[in-house]
Amino acid sequence: MKHYYEDFQVGDEFITPGRTVTEADVMLFAGLSGDYNPLHTDAEYARETIYGERIAHGLLGLSIATGLKARLGIMQGTIMAFLGLEWRFTGPITFGDTIHCRVRIKSMRETSKPDRGIIVQAVQIVNQRGEVVQEGEMTTMIRRRPSEEKA
Repeated sequence: MKHYYEDFQVGDEFITPGRTVTEADVMLFAGLSGDYNPLHTDAEYARETIYGERIAHGLLGLSIATGLKARLGIMQGTIMAFLGLEWRFTGPITFGDTIHCRVRIKSMRETSKPDRGIIVQAVQIVNQRGEVVQEGEMTTMIRRRPSEEKA
């Protein structure tokens, strides 16, 4: 169910579906991004790192998070723009990890234009062990409810 700006309240929380990160995901992302860092693509090299194994690209985790949030459907058809991001990588995502997102509406503000508002979402990527592996804030512009639907 899509939500307009007025349908959200500070403190609202949402949990996305989960998704398992596979070796194929990492290799496809390496090809798409051109980032073939051996930490992600070379099992022998990665075995000698602090992680002891290959890990997913941090930006792959962030990209998956945006897709998981989209699967909620709450801003489908009402999001106008992705305005900004503050992000921290707090732990690795390893091959086979199943991740989901916790999303909380952190703040909201009206704009000078009556058809839109700004929402800041606090987002955490959580693995199957309950560990937060990435977190930050995503700022979006979202449509306000059309006046003909307000009545």
